[in-house]
Amino acid sequence: MRPAAGRPRVLKYLGRRLALAVPTVVLTSIVVFLMLFFIPGDPASIYIGEQTATPERMAQIRHVMGLDRPIYVQYGDFAWRAVHGNLGRSLQTSRPVSAEILTRFPNTLQLAAAAMALAIVLGFGLGLVSALHRSSAVDTMSMMVALFGVSMPVFWLALLLIMIFSLRLGWLPATSEPGWRGLVLPAVSLALLSAATLARLMRSNMLEVLQLDYLKTARAKGLRGAVVVFRHAVPNAVIPVITAMGLQFGGLLSGAVLTETIFARPGLGKLVVDSILNKDLPTVQGVVLVLAIIYTAMNLLVDLSYALIDPRIRFE
Repeated sequence: MRPAAGRPRVLKYLGRRLALAVPTVVLTSIVVFLMLFFIPGDPASIYIGEQTATPERMAQIRHVMGLDRPIYVQYGDFAWRAVHGNLGRSLQTSRPVSAEILTRFPNTLQLAAAAMALAIVLGFGLGLVSALHRSSAVDTMSMMVALFGVSMPVFWLALLLIMIFSLRLGWLPATSEPGWRGLVLPAVSLALLSAATLARLMRSNMLEVLQLDYLKTARAKGLRGAVVVFRHAVPNAVIPVITAMGLQFGGLLSGAVLTETIFARPGLGKLVVDSILNKDLPTVQGVVLVLAIIYTAMNLLVDLSYALIDPRIRFE
């Protein structure tokens, strides 16, 4: 009976989170739309070319693009089209922006997923080992690796990996290529910062949980150390880390901008950089809006996972 009684509370919890997520997406869409007016340059002149941009031709293109209408009307049209999956057309390729994003998104998702998997393995491993060997040489070395990961800029690490493993050793390609070999260096360079963050958080949570009374009772009852750690301590210590994992995954998607540019990987990051250099504002708007929605959705999924993992959220 208790789980059934808790379902309305879970739905209420979900409703509160959705009530926070929707205004966030709307505010993000407004900021993304205003990029069209804050960034120097006229989209009409970019579309027809500055060499042939006569006043008459400019006025005609601005009318066709709707730039001569009031700003609130333009935003309403932008939001309506975005809700229906129409993000406009690229000024450079004349293709729909949504098609450009769908073409590049699998590469970015593959990179972010590989980096997240690597970050989870390294972060959880280092954090757990460090907590179980507190104040030892293992703890010191683990936290030094984590400090190195937190302090290392992504672009600097990417260039360092290229210099060592591509130019010096010749083991892996310096630029992206199909297959796992072209994914290793970008994933490692992107994962190290997230792994370091997860390791520090996992260590602090484990140290806190290991001091709780119920674990002392479990040890006093004669349970093996592995059972105490992996069955009782880790499930409780990992709950706060889930939030960081969701935020880190959203950060990996947006942080792929530098990594994909350095490794010439054809993903959303490379697309948005090329669009900025070519002043392709509709494409920049579309990519930024999609990444913001994905980041918001990841936060919502993290909140829902809390309701599934932590009974206190389901029944309180």
